[in-house]
Amino acid sequence: MMDSETRLPLTSTKSSTPRASWLASRRLARVFCLDDFEPVAKRYLPRPIFGYVAGAAETNTSYRDNRAVFQEYGFMHRVLRNVSTREQSITLLGRHYAAPIGIAPMGISSLTGYRGDLAQAQAAERSGIPMILSSSSLIRLEEVVEAAPHTWFQAYLPSESERIAALVDRVAQAGVETLVVTVDSAVVPNRENNLRNGFKTPLSPDLKLLWDGLTHPSWSLGTFLRTLARHGMPHFENSGAERGAAIVSRHVARDFSGREHLDWDELRRIRRQWQGRLVIKGVLHPDDVVTARQSGADGVILSNHGGRQLDGAISPMRALPQAVDVAGDMAVMIDSGFRRGTDIIKALALGAQCAFVGRPFNYAAAIGGEAGVDHAIRLLMSEIRADMGMLGITRLNELDPSMLVASPTLRS
Repeated sequence: MMDSETRLPLTSTKSSTPRASWLASRRLARVFCLDDFEPVAKRYLPRPIFGYVAGAAETNTSYRDNRAVFQEYGFMHRVLRNVSTREQSITLLGRHYAAPIGIAPMGISSLTGYRGDLAQAQAAERSGIPMILSSSSLIRLEEVVEAAPHTWFQAYLPSESERIAALVDRVAQAGVETLVVTVDSAVVPNRENNLRNGFKTPLSPDLKLLWDGLTHPSWSLGTFLRTLARHGMPHFENSGAERGAAIVSRHVARDFSGREHLDWDELRRIRRQWQGRLVIKGVLHPDDVVTARQSGADGVILSNHGGRQLDGAISPMRALPQAVDVAGDMAVMIDSGFRRGTDIIKALALGAQCAFVGRPFNYAAAIGGEAGVDHAIRLLMSEIRADMGMLGITRLNELDPSMLVASPTLRS
């Protein structure tokens, strides 16, 4: 475990063309909160692509609970306190970050927005927050880490121990400091919404896909055809030590299956091999939090995968208090359903150290590129700063459960 505190740089800019900047500004002009990104992205993206990002599993029960849980807590705020020196920075896993937020790992982000993984990583690097690159990303992790050196990497474990070890070696050689192992994807979930929306892997270049492209020319020209012209057919670049299958390859399904036999012994083998920070993502049960700690993890991310895996899995917020009780000195982070500064603050008051946000950052990169992700980060940080002032605190470590009141009557 690396535990020396390091402050991340808040610089690293990337220019865009005047036309791209104008288009981004136009699309972002009426985006005032993270929820506003979704309807703009829905108009911009073809239906199958948008449906893949927006959708969840089966009846969307977990997806809905991820949002509903925040309405069950009300604030007990204080007044007439000097809050002029508010500061929302945190220390997480030995590093100093500018805010208690991060960008969650999301697959095919470079199919929704041009070089979307890079846009998210570079914006996060510049803002001083963590970003987790997905194993299902379409840009080589080496390229992303070169552009944004403090990017974390999330691994869906391959099916054989030898392939897992080779992937871990590759991640280490790329200079990644924090490895995130996702553990809630042992089997392929039932996402029937993908079938209803026409999203398939591999992508099939049929007449329907052609029509979706023709009816969404900004995406077709600005993202898909631009990617093909400059970088060739996208591949799943980071699912193993070698380059993965193309998004149109019939081998894609094979590459993302076969994890049923993986267990904690495999995680312990990774811990022995991996010298950097190790985070386990997808944990909910307190006993699994204990096992993660005993297996040498530096942190856990409580998650139900944004409602995309087991439908009916509880919101991570409901698991948070117990997880904090048994985590010891291990970092407890959280994702799934976070949209507002008040959501983040409620999680921190219950003991989380950082909250990761997924879909809105995907939409932001799709409609605005790096500028869109910058805008999303600013919105969330501004909300947190304002909320701290209204709560009567100047530092996030002043938050505690006594500031929250269970208020079922606040449900809409």
